[in-house]
Amino acid sequence: MMNDEFLLTPLEICLTNNYKEGMIAFLIAHPACWEAAIELAITNKQPYSWRAAWLLWSCMEKNDKRIQPHIESLIDGLKNKKDGHQRELLKILILMQLSEEQESSVLDFCIRIWKDILRSPSVRFTAFRFMIMLSIKYPELKNETKLYFEKKYLETLSPGINKSVMKLIQNL
Repeated sequence: MMNDEFLLTPLEICLTNNYKEGMIAFLIAHPACWEAAIELAITNKQPYSWRAAWLLWSCMEKNDKRIQPHIESLIDGLKNKKDGHQRELLKILILMQLSEEQESSVLDFCIRIWKDILRSPSVRFTAFRFMIMLSIKYPELKNETKLYFEKKYLETLSPGINKSVMKLIQNL
């Protein structure tokens, strides 16, 4: 008798046995798997969940209609995830049209990530991208966002990410 926890879905098998091109080809060939990929991306079944989020971001369109009904779940899914998984979920949310309430929730989350200098620079940079995006959309946020340009937030970043942050700051 086989234990259910050892049974993998075709999507989970794809996520562990293929390179990027193979994963994308699988999702294109199996559009019914979009829902499964979204549900998996929201959960914390590693290593499949962060890979599912990464795959969705790799295949989605801006404001993708397949993802739109799941925005609240994606926002809720940001909690209690590791940095790489949060980064991938944020990348999806950056491409989606959010309500003001949703933007506010994600912004609060991103500010907390940005201020935590012990977090991974890649998730911090993605959070900062969201902060800048909203500051451009809502100019009244620019002064608040500028509070986070202090050296203490920048000095733990790698030189490459620091350069990218500086480019974003110039856009503001």
